[in-house]
Amino acid sequence: MPDLPRFDVSEIGMVQPDWPAPGNVQAFTTTRKGGFSRKQWSSLNLGDRCGDDPSDVKQNRELLRSLLPCDPHWLKQVHGKRVVAWADGLNFEPEADAMESKNVRQVCAVLTADCLPVLFCNKDGTKVAASHAGWRGLAAGVLEATVLAMENDPAELMAWLGPAIGPQVFEVGNDVYDSFVNVNDHNSKAFKPDGDRWLADLYLLARQALSRVGVKQVSGGQYCTYSDPDKFFSYRRDGVVGRMASVIWLAD
Repeated sequence: MPDLPRFDVSEIGMVQPDWPAPGNVQAFTTTRKGGFSRKQWSSLNLGDRCGDDPSDVKQNRELLRSLLPCDPHWLKQVHGKRVVAWADGLNFEPEADAMESKNVRQVCAVLTADCLPVLFCNKDGTKVAASHAGWRGLAAGVLEATVLAMENDPAELMAWLGPAIGPQVFEVGNDVYDSFVNVNDHNSKAFKPDGDRWLADLYLLARQALSRVGVKQVSGGQYCTYSDPDKFFSYRRDGVVGRMASVIWLAD
């Protein structure tokens, strides 16, 4: 299958996966740059549930749409593990934290502002998925559920870990530590003591979860949304803040 040209998204600021995906797999994560929102939502806020002016969000989503083959199916994300399939004519936001597609020109999307977006494809370039994986979703098994929903040999899948809060600043309590260690003792490797709390590594937790279900080819994981305020929104840093979108689809 010949490689297709990648989008030139430099003008409005995008992060594109550094993974060896087939050429027909198109994907990127937006940054906060290049949109219409103001104040703490400045400027490319794509979330419609974070207090921003709806008209600004609408313009931002129209700008995103200009880069896509169709409107994304947005999700009502609840920090769980439900995965839904992309469906024509879907006129509401399903309550779920991941979406998969096996057809061309169907855009899967998740919104984040510290939580970990994980994009998936298979090596044949016939299946894609997007997952929203904050600590609750990771502990609940959203990545494992996404792999299962893709109905593919996990060894033939690849994943990209998009921009999330980094391990040097993601401070959590014993409740978060226990949530992961109760699932698997090896998850303790993703936590470092920090006084009476812990520093958690979402990227390592995701890599471990994917490895346990047989996904070996995992890329990304070098970002920190909290530490880069010029480029990324961060809920942990700012409280009231916008959202970035991570999108993936199969080109014709």
